[in-house]
Amino acid sequence: MSTLLEFMRKLGQDAALAADYEKDPATVLARAGLTAEEQRAMLSKDYATIKRLTGLVDGQFATNHIIKAY
Repeated sequence: MSTLLEFMRKLGQDAALAADYEKDPATVLARAGLTAEEQRAMLSKDYATIKRLTGLVDGQFATNHIIKAY
């Protein structure tokens, strides 16, 4: 599994991480060990690049809203 996909899953499950990400996404992304390209894609919400980097296909984890497990 890609580091980016693993991070995205954790972001949806960890309330503290999500709160930190809301306050300072750039720092959280850097701390997560993501590549510069992954960080840029997340910060700019570049869905096409995120899909390519994670290997996800359209609709695989699609939702119209954020699902939080906490």
